[in-house]
Amino acid sequence: MAQETGQGWEFTDDRGHLVRTGRRPSRPVAYVPTGAALYDHGIRPAGLFGSAHDDPALPDPAKMGSLPLTGLPYFGAGSALDLDALLAAAPDLVVALTYGGGQVYGIDPEAAKHLEEQVPLVVLDVGGGRSLAGIRDRVTALARSLGATARTDAEAELAAAELRLTTAAAGPARPRVLALSPAGPDSVHLARPYAWPDLAALAGFGVGLVDPDPGQGANWSTTTWSEATALEPDLVLTDVRGNAAPLGDVFGPGVPALPWNPELPPSARQHAYFHTALAEALEAARP
Repeated sequence: MAQETGQGWEFTDDRGHLVRTGRRPSRPVAYVPTGAALYDHGIRPAGLFGSAHDDPALPDPAKMGSLPLTGLPYFGAGSALDLDALLAAAPDLVVALTYGGGQVYGIDPEAAKHLEEQVPLVVLDVGGGRSLAGIRDRVTALARSLGATARTDAEAELAAAELRLTTAAAGPARPRVLALSPAGPDSVHLARPYAWPDLAALAGFGVGLVDPDPGQGANWSTTTWSEATALEPDLVLTDVRGNAAPLGDVFGPGVPALPWNPELPPSARQHAYFHTALAEALEAARP
């Protein structure tokens, strides 16, 4: 919930914290994909930061969505986050994420505590317990509270993309879709569909996602490439973030691969782009 009153602006984040400022923030700094989602709503971030998986010098292009690759300050990632530079940019709001439990993702705990003492901090939950639509709606609510207007064109694009995807996924001979993140020449992380809000949403649209055998990981099942190919997917969704290895040609030319970003910016426009691309791939993969 958010509102701007005569006493200022306030927003209740997903930790249940009521964040108050004297006026509506206009210089938010955000985790890269969230900043990209805000940008799709017309809110230009004043700067960005990454996670421990990211390059501390440059933001991951896979997470940037429609954000311009130049002209936006990047304050580092994980333990290399430059708090002094971030604070010197005079942000009036920091937007971060949690994967559940309220712990801030991408910022070391002590740094997050120090940051919140200096700048209002909104934390949004993107964990497996949240639906993709719910995550998107929370970013939308924050953007609207920051002055964004409704993007009916993007919502219409998303509705059309979801309908096309549902149609493409329907039928008795559904293509087998395997989501994975290459770890190197000897191993691969296979995604557990219902641990990822975006993959769970795809399953809800009828996409035939391959669920790997149980293992130790909550989000991934790490295995060999030979075991991955034995699953005989018809289509592969391959992680294209900077921390993932290249897929290569392990599945051969007969199995197409579609770029997949597990941290896709949670906006209607970015989800519409991905759902449309997947619908096209499913249409092409049908016998």
